[in-house]
Amino acid sequence: MSFTFLVVICFSRSANFSSIVLSQSDLYFVFPLWPVAFLFYVAILAETNRTPFDLAEAEAELVSGYNTEFAALLFAFFFLAEYSSMLLLCAVFVLLFLGGWLPVLFFGFIFPGFFVFSVKVIGLMVSLILVRAALPRFRYDFLMLIC
Repeated sequence: MSFTFLVVICFSRSANFSSIVLSQSDLYFVFPLWPVAFLFYVAILAETNRTPFDLAEAEAELVSGYNTEFAALLFAFFFLAEYSSMLLLCAVFVLLFLGGWLPVLFFGFIFPGFFVFSVKVIGLMVSLILVRAALPRFRYDFLMLIC
């Protein structure tokens, strides 16, 4: 994941998020850097232990694993932490590759930056949820071949 940061920093000539977003005013970095964006997206899936990389959860399904340890509020906090890390990484992806908060002209209307940023982050969150619903889980030996 850090190598993708370095590519974006070299491409925008700055390590400041504001200048990275402002350098995308002409063209979002997702278009010229689509392989890097794809690697960052896969790194988000791996970092948040989402479905093809949720092998710890797969092993825990035999006896319900971590679900037996938590109840009620602790269980809610566990999943709140998991989804908040997904939200944070989606926000970083939007800042690095999708133009961040830059206003968008759409059908003659100019949408403000906060609204544009929120829609992009929510769209990316939905894509992470859809990937979990659509992809099967890797077996351990396949994951070792990928590594």
